[in-house]
Amino acid sequence: MSQAPLQQFYIPEEQSVYLLSHHDARKLKDWVALCQAQLSQLGYQGIELIGKGAYGFVFAGSTVHQGAKAHYVFKFSRITLPVHLQERLEEEAFMLEQVSHPRIPGLIAYQRSRGQSILVMERAPGWNLEQVSLKQGRLSPRLIVRIAAQLADILLALRRESGPQARPVVHGDIKPSNLVYDAEQESIALIDWGSSVFAQLDAQLQFVGANVMELMSDNLQQTNARLGDVYFIGEEQLNGALSSPRFDEQGAAGTLYALASAQSCRFGHRAIPASSLGLPMEFARTLDGMLDPDPQVRRKAGDYFLKNMPRMARVVMIDLPTSLSVPLVPVWARPAHQEIDTVVYSSRKAFLREANAEETLNDVNDVQLDRYYKQFMQGMGETEKAFLASVSRLGKYPVVGGLAVRWEREGVYIDSSLNLHDLTLKPAFIEAVNNMVHLARAIHRQGVFKSCLFNARQTLHLERTSVDEAFVSEPSMAIGYELSAVPELEDRTRQHSYFEDGPDPEELLVLPEAIMHVLQQLNDIHHTGMIIFEALPQHLKIHSYYRLLDPAREDEFRTLLARILASVDQIEGLGVSGYMKMPYKDTRYFAHLESQPERYYPRDPREYVRRATTS
Repeated sequence: MSQAPLQQFYIPEEQSVYLLSHHDARKLKDWVALCQAQLSQLGYQGIELIGKGAYGFVFAGSTVHQGAKAHYVFKFSRITLPVHLQERLEEEAFMLEQVSHPRIPGLIAYQRSRGQSILVMERAPGWNLEQVSLKQGRLSPRLIVRIAAQLADILLALRRESGPQARPVVHGDIKPSNLVYDAEQESIALIDWGSSVFAQLDAQLQFVGANVMELMSDNLQQTNARLGDVYFIGEEQLNGALSSPRFDEQGAAGTLYALASAQSCRFGHRAIPASSLGLPMEFARTLDGMLDPDPQVRRKAGDYFLKNMPRMARVVMIDLPTSLSVPLVPVWARPAHQEIDTVVYSSRKAFLREANAEETLNDVNDVQLDRYYKQFMQGMGETEKAFLASVSRLGKYPVVGGLAVRWEREGVYIDSSLNLHDLTLKPAFIEAVNNMVHLARAIHRQGVFKSCLFNARQTLHLERTSVDEAFVSEPSMAIGYELSAVPELEDRTRQHSYFEDGPDPEELLVLPEAIMHVLQQLNDIHHTGMIIFEALPQHLKIHSYYRLLDPAREDEFRTLLARILASVDQIEGLGVSGYMKMPYKDTRYFAHLESQPERYYPRDPREYVRRATTS
């Protein structure tokens, strides 16, 4: 079996360094250190890694310029990419040079150091809006409108014909993580121009600046567009349409919707429409229109957005009082005793795909598509995509535990064990959990979905030189667990485990009888948690999270975990196999609900606040 199918098991965009083999982790750390050394040699100070993506790594640093400290961002291409993808850094520098706007950090230089391309840009103050959203949850309606006005201004600027070809510029990858937010000024800056191109079509979808010969050439028969983030780009860009400013309208709409709803994608708008988020009615309906399935409705709403956003932004708004959302499924929060690097593993996703869905993107050669889409979401409806993305968002918090969602004809049953290790993030995390529930309720199909959230820092790594050898655990290795201070007993009738869930068609790895026998014995001890075996040709990863609820049986529990490790030399074949136990039979039932009800920003916000404070 090839290694490629195993890439689908991790939902997050970026694999944690703690999931890499020792060799790959060392290579990554050495390369990061080399980049930092190169920047230091060029005279920059305070170098730190601030981001990474499918194509490259981003560092921040400073230097003294004209007697003042100047802050910069440095972008490096991944050295493992093909040459034509590494060259995109130079193309990004060229495109960035074509735009000039106070909300777009400018190009400083494009240079090469020891064969490595480096893009140097101004650094905008603040944090990207994905980080802000994860920390704060839903942004206030007032702030959403303020951000929307700034985005509209940027889009209008990009539509103006510029550059040597006198064509509009398409950014192609507008999303929360590409907008840097300065909280003090409440201003945004649009960054990351790696997907930008000159538009082939204008906003009316007419060819831009094309003569007869150009119209007859292949240049206008094939798109020049790049993919951008599949969680935020619109249908036209995803399906290879000719590039136009409409692409960025879709990115802006998806971004505003995600920030207003505390999601990490654009797909949830059918189950959780903008009209349900407490936004001003006119703005909410405009946003829903921009996300509508009908392209004509989208274009009409986009025109309305750009024309009327300055006026909508002039309406005086205040931040309304908020109360802590009640979690729809249990959320346990406790201070972290160790650093948490959460990774999400999910299985039984196949039933979420349409039975006869046309997979139109298999011929597209794009690193982001390969990693994030083909093996993950392709063939799913929008609400199903949004549901999976909502589980992915949970993994962006320091949380361990598990989820099991069971869809039946009459409704949805959810078992959960979600343990958050940062109390300050609980309000935002609860909003993310509730979004997951809302999206699950809007899915009408029968099946089971399982997801485990584990701390990658606790993953055990075993390596071998070939598939003919056995994996052997080191004597110092141990499967970790937490211990409850007092017995957390339960009625035997309420005991629950997904151990008996049967073979998982997506997991592929068949565990040896010795390990299965131990897992059965563990099943009789009061605990909660999960264990996942991931067998690659030369690398075995054992991911786990266990919490023992009966301290009196700790010796027995520890002995059984040790027996699992002693039996890994019997593992044969490749693939993944995982088991999860949630002993609290606290199943929550939810009736199907197609869409959340309408809820708008009050016409008289001050009267609303007065009533809220006096009631």
